[in-house]
Amino acid sequence: MNIVLKDILKDATLYEKFSNFKKMQKIPFFNEYLTFLAERCEKNVVLHSIAVADYVYDFGIKLLNNNNDFDLNTAVLGAILHDIGRSKSHDIDHGILGSELLLKNNFDEKYAKIAERHIGAGISKKEAEDLNLPKKDYIPETLEEKIIANADNLISGHVRVDIDFVIDKFKKRTNNEVSNKVYTLYLEINKLL
Repeated sequence: MNIVLKDILKDATLYEKFSNFKKMQKIPFFNEYLTFLAERCEKNVVLHSIAVADYVYDFGIKLLNNNNDFDLNTAVLGAILHDIGRSKSHDIDHGILGSELLLKNNFDEKYAKIAERHIGAGISKKEAEDLNLPKKDYIPETLEEKIIANADNLISGHVRVDIDFVIDKFKKRTNNEVSNKVYTLYLEINKLL
């Protein structure tokens, strides 16, 4: 286990901040995936990813209790790995770089797609072209991808925030079209409960 991860795990408040951390550690490969992330990323990225996974876990349990077809293990592991591309870039391309890194390291393609498609509410082919990204759609497709993108939006640093905070942030950084897509994704996900 690397020093960053040891430092994070010995923090007694970790279990207070992230109420599902012990439960998530029981998911097969959780600690290995978290170690993979922590060996490559700064502590703030690791804490953010744990916070997203914690939110995904909470939401996923509610989905399962409402008899939704949802792969909780894939979603939690995908949430841990969603920002691995931040080990190479903190720009809009970090999702693509994360996808490439995961595939290069023989992770299942479903995790690469999560990393690639998690930004905002996804990036259309036209938006990708405008952003000088490879021309393809980066829109979340599976329920797990959508839940992770939504949870990522609702975590600022490693703190849960409300949708008004998120929309305000997106309006300042982007445009109304992107803000509307983020809000539409939020509504779509919350209708499932």
